[in-house]
Amino acid sequence: MRRRLLGSIGAAGFVATAAFSGAAKRPLPAPAAPAHARAAADTGSVFNVAQLDTAISPCTDLNAFVNDRWVATHPIPADRVRWGAFDELAEKSLDEQHQLVEQADSGADAAPAGSIQRKIGWLYRSGMDTAAVERAGDDPIRPELAAIEALQTPAEVVAWLHAAFADGEGQVFRFGARADYQNAKMQIGYANQGGLGLPTPDYYTKPEYAAIRDAYVKYLAGLFTLTGVPAAQAATEADQAMALETSLARHSLSRVALRNPKNQYHFVSFAQADRVTPHFDWAAFFRAQGVAPGRGFSLSQPEFFAGMDSLLVHAPIAAWRAYLAAHVIAHAAPYLSPAFETASFDFYGRTLEGQPQDRPRWKQVLGAVNGAMGMALGELYVARYFPPSAKQRAEVLVRNVRNALRARIERLAWMSAATKRRALQKWAMFLPKIGYPEHWRDWSGLTITPDHYYANVAAAEKFNYRYNVAKIGKATDRLEWFMTPQTVNAYYDPSTNTINFPAAILQPPFFYANGDDAINYGGIGAVIGHESSHGFDDEGSQFDGNGNNVNWWTPADRRAFDERTQKLVEQYDSYAPLADHPDKHVNGRLTLGENIADLGGLNVAYDALQTALRADPREAAGKIDGYTEDQRFFMNWARVWRGSIRERAQLVSLNTDPHSPARFRADGPPSDMPAFATAFACRAGEPMVRSGARRVSIW
Repeated sequence: MRRRLLGSIGAAGFVATAAFSGAAKRPLPAPAAPAHARAAADTGSVFNVAQLDTAISPCTDLNAFVNDRWVATHPIPADRVRWGAFDELAEKSLDEQHQLVEQADSGADAAPAGSIQRKIGWLYRSGMDTAAVERAGDDPIRPELAAIEALQTPAEVVAWLHAAFADGEGQVFRFGARADYQNAKMQIGYANQGGLGLPTPDYYTKPEYAAIRDAYVKYLAGLFTLTGVPAAQAATEADQAMALETSLARHSLSRVALRNPKNQYHFVSFAQADRVTPHFDWAAFFRAQGVAPGRGFSLSQPEFFAGMDSLLVHAPIAAWRAYLAAHVIAHAAPYLSPAFETASFDFYGRTLEGQPQDRPRWKQVLGAVNGAMGMALGELYVARYFPPSAKQRAEVLVRNVRNALRARIERLAWMSAATKRRALQKWAMFLPKIGYPEHWRDWSGLTITPDHYYANVAAAEKFNYRYNVAKIGKATDRLEWFMTPQTVNAYYDPSTNTINFPAAILQPPFFYANGDDAINYGGIGAVIGHESSHGFDDEGSQFDGNGNNVNWWTPADRRAFDERTQKLVEQYDSYAPLADHPDKHVNGRLTLGENIADLGGLNVAYDALQTALRADPREAAGKIDGYTEDQRFFMNWARVWRGSIRERAQLVSLNTDPHSPARFRADGPPSDMPAFATAFACRAGEPMVRSGARRVSIW
């Protein structure tokens, strides 16, 4: 359903993709020209020190010192749940994409038949034709609802699921291709738990979420009434759908459990899978998807699928009809008439996350274009907005930061030579990808018309699903991207051992093509270090350089690693982001991978900066705007995390987001680094100085 923070199993991004995506639309005023020779040309404006709150010591709270003044003067826009550096940059990217789709629309009719310009233009036009969308009402989904209403037996439910997945609109669980955890050179099918409309399984059972559950049931009932179901019947069907969904939730693993690779992969033959789900024929399912069954697949969470199978035979068919219909309507709501869109926003936006106002129509439709043809739009974006010079400078930074990571691994005192050798082998096999794919996707099989918005979105869903499952049984393509160039984010994929930096993040405040080293290493350098460190976090460290989920550690080294990471769990467990909810803490176990990557990435980026300064002494010759290069490094790291978030959205994020709240990402890693204390002359005992047994050092 809409607006869920699903999170991607097996890949680690720099920010939550469903939450952050965003930094600096407004140019910063230029301060007085610095004495520093190189900075005088191009760095005086890259960090406005007038925004610093000098009444706050960075040794007390680096985030407050750097960001409090900015936050106080930049309220969250009504159509967002958070606002900060990422969001500003995301807004800039949206504005640029808006121009691209508007131009594609205006020239679509004259564009070559089958071109991405015509398809993007027509897709956008169909979504912006609100009169046509209003006239269509719920007609686009009536055939699906009629087919669901006709279901009478468990076997018919199974057959419906087979067909729905083949159309790219699967329900109950998730299915797709990815690298085999035991043979990463090949792609296999993965079936994963799913089918929930609330953020996590806890929302279905814990007393503290009772009000959310009540609002969700009312939301489902409202969806039914919009399709013409009488109010009393709609209420009954909403209760039935919720009851079945609650049963699925009871068989679902938590977000923390899903971070364990052993809960992401469970290879079975089809006979073994059918013993788990005797009423769901998996070979028949594969054939319905147009995929040869082969030798097997990953039934990733067997307990969930056993529970699903039990519900197929023990839950009333009426409950299955209600559940499937509710999810079909909810899935389609953003692409139907305004009443459906409003109902979806009222629950997922306003009620769940406290967002006062929905996004303007053009942003909603642009979101659909990205979901349907994001990589095609990325091809247009790169041609317009990403110069080759930016990629070349970024490549230098990637090389320098990666070399700093290698040096840190070589110097580790707590790791044995045997494990260190394997770690360095993995490091050597990293594949950095910068900006955009080497080869663009072929969209010739996708048919888009200038009208019929829902039909266009449905066609794209089916096309993209088919593109994905067609990989099953084929070789893994390490060059493929799973994030579009216009996305303000970055990610590491353990099963391909790749680090990926989309074009849109290679901009201020992360990256200045002609900026000073301190700012760039504190920004994009730390991003590069973060993604590289994911290869050695609690999850990534369980994969080798080929992307296989194998143990390359000695038992003693793994124990030493676990002892160090446990200290990081405890550090973040102590953080409470909401003054009105002091009992709501960060989940140090859920956020462990990202916290390891933040700490490791910042250390690695700092080392790379020192190497750069030694190579060019002019860079360290003097202060810029009164601050040393080391200080500017940490200040830009904190600036990246400036921002605020609505209380309800923060509560959801604490349950769902593997990333810690932004303020703790700004403060947490520097507090564990002696280099930070030295840079700002902090004294032992000050809040930003963690020393002795409290200080965490991993990579």
